[in-house]
Amino acid sequence: MSNFYKFFLGITIFGLLFSTSLYAGDIEERKKAAVKTTKEFVKTLGGHMKGAMKEGGPTNAVKVCSEIAPQLTGDISRKTGWKVTRVGTRVRNSMLGTPDAWEQKVLAQFEARKTKGEALKKMAFSEVVEEPNGKYFRFMKAIPVQRACLQCHGSKKDVLPEVEMILEEQYPHDRARNYKVGDLRGAVSIKQPM
Repeated sequence: MSNFYKFFLGITIFGLLFSTSLYAGDIEERKKAAVKTTKEFVKTLGGHMKGAMKEGGPTNAVKVCSEIAPQLTGDISRKTGWKVTRVGTRVRNSMLGTPDAWEQKVLAQFEARKTKGEALKKMAFSEVVEEPNGKYFRFMKAIPVQRACLQCHGSKKDVLPEVEMILEEQYPHDRARNYKVGDLRGAVSIKQPM
């Protein structure tokens, strides 16, 4: 093997190792940013939800999910350049909450992990996905059903008649019902171009 060939091979291997190291570092930074963004979104949305419940009960809370949540995800998406959404296991608003194929797969994995005893509260998943338009960093954080959620997402006995009327009016094809505390409601989903 000639010295030139050894030198070229060494440079190539070094370059691959270096770029792999940079790539891994980039992925870790993206994951940290996605976790931080998700926490901020959930905290902000939760604050709006608590305020609405305190001010006018569950009828006010419907407005938070139907108006404020999409506005918040839109604001974050414009600010970061990422696609930030909430997707559901059963969808209330098919225009905003329907999971794509990758999100469906991850939701199924979340459900399997939950069945094995893992807590939904800390459950998340990320990976780089090759799609027709290029590579994307994808991240999802599970949303567990809490007691307060049942006032809009529970069974008929959990939902007040006035809330039922609003839901039927705003969401005629609503499937996001009959959850129990601790169920997987859906996830915050983030998609970033690489």
